[in-house]
Amino acid sequence: MTVLSINIRTYESFFLTMAKKSVKLYTDNVLEAFYHAIRTNSLDRLHIPHSDVFYVRTAVEAHYGRSFTLKHVEDAMRAEGWTEGNE
Repeated sequence: MTVLSINIRTYESFFLTMAKKSVKLYTDNVLEAFYHAIRTNSLDRLHIPHSDVFYVRTAVEAHYGRSFTLKHVEDAMRAEGWTEGNE
């Protein structure tokens, strides 16, 4: 087995198991949090909200004329029965 094939298997294993792990991201600085997780080797604890949360936040902000955090919107969506598995 070559070094390249070992690295590919390691990366595949990492990304296949990452979907099962998450810790909530309580910041609106998603990109900064992502880079910080890379620097600190903590990608397995990073949670980036589902794209639905970003869309809903934009719509709610436009409707109410004020800003909301991603955590606030995601919590409200979950309280209303939304899950990431709903399609």
